[in-house]
Amino acid sequence: MALNQARRRVPPGPSQAAAPGLFRKLITDRLGLMTTATRYGDAARLAIGPKALYFFNHPDHAKHVLADNSGNYHKGVGQVQARRALGNGLLTSEGELWREQRRLIQPTFQHKRIVGQADAVAEEAAALVARLRSHSGGGPVDVVGEMTGLTLGVLGRTLLDADLGAFDSIGHSFEAVQDQAMFEMVTMGVVPMWVPLAHQRRFRRARHDLQRIVDKLLADRLARGGDGDDALSRLVGLADSGPQGRQRVRDELVTLLLAGHETTASTLSWTFHLLDRNPEVWERLRAEARTVLGERTPVHEDLRSLTYTTMVIQEAMRLYPPVWILPREAQDDDEVGGYHVPAGADVLICPYTLHRHPDYWDDPERFDPERFDPGRPAERPRYAYIPFGAGPRFCIGSNLGMMEAAFVVAMVAREMRLATVPGHEVVPEPMLSLRVRGGLPMTVHPAR
Repeated sequence: MALNQARRRVPPGPSQAAAPGLFRKLITDRLGLMTTATRYGDAARLAIGPKALYFFNHPDHAKHVLADNSGNYHKGVGQVQARRALGNGLLTSEGELWREQRRLIQPTFQHKRIVGQADAVAEEAAALVARLRSHSGGGPVDVVGEMTGLTLGVLGRTLLDADLGAFDSIGHSFEAVQDQAMFEMVTMGVVPMWVPLAHQRRFRRARHDLQRIVDKLLADRLARGGDGDDALSRLVGLADSGPQGRQRVRDELVTLLLAGHETTASTLSWTFHLLDRNPEVWERLRAEARTVLGERTPVHEDLRSLTYTTMVIQEAMRLYPPVWILPREAQDDDEVGGYHVPAGADVLICPYTLHRHPDYWDDPERFDPERFDPGRPAERPRYAYIPFGAGPRFCIGSNLGMMEAAFVVAMVAREMRLATVPGHEVVPEPMLSLRVRGGLPMTVHPAR
């Protein structure tokens, strides 16, 4: 009896009377909701009406759910409902379909191919620097918009062998998709898509626009012919299997377009915001960039020497992980950290709070790239830091994203300083990625 009771131990959490307040936070302050959960310890149960969210915030919990017993945990609340917005691509699919999709796309991200794409990434970064330089001494520029344009350019050249600059509506369409995905999460997918709410109308227009874009990309590739090693070339064959195959191509391309640019754009935006608040870090970063690169554009081999640049980006992703929440749904009963998790339970692993856990990070709110000094032995557990997720669903594009971020940060810091417009409040917006709400207006100043 005692053993059975231990296995059925329920995590602590607020009472049922707190449900209305928790629901409001789910809608308006999702980071605040996760931070509230940490007050109950490394595990908490948040009852929101008929729904209960099981929150786990220990590295061992993350390892169990995301890696050791990952087969028991499928994509959960928010990402399941996001299928209505994103389709059944690599981000939202499960089981054999996901494994098939991963095998199909994986070669696109092999090390040898990433090395071969370094010149294209450096050229896009150089074009970004030129655009920023044109604003030097002038009015503010929206850094989020600039980083989004950069990452879409890199995505088009490295993964699709296509120019995405011709599709100027793509950013707005993805904003509408993200808004819909978060609406699906907080309403648990119970509102029919045909209900004529304003944001649902925007989403329907955005979905049609994205389908138009991916259909155009596919048609152009089919007309061009020839073999290639990019992701689009690998997907083309699916379109020959009829309407179902064409829909799979659409779902995969929409997922690649979103995941391939949104997370890196968010990381870069947060990095430049943090650098503005920490000028001593900016100066050290600039010195490294000038020493390693001189006046030339970077090549892949420079990543070994851009050590401090990498540390800065890693610390930015600690404080503002682009994938801020990893929701899962338990398929069978399980035990996590000594607590019973029933089949069907919604389980949350939150990198945003895990990366601030005071047991593993000294002064966790402080921006300190020295935490990631490769010469300093890391005393924290492996799963205390998971900016790219973990386990079988570890982010497939992490190496490309890190190369892109390092090139951009080094090249910008070498030449200029970006300063946030005085009085502008920089607020995180937890959508599918952790964005900067409302953009990031910054002025451009030449380096001293």
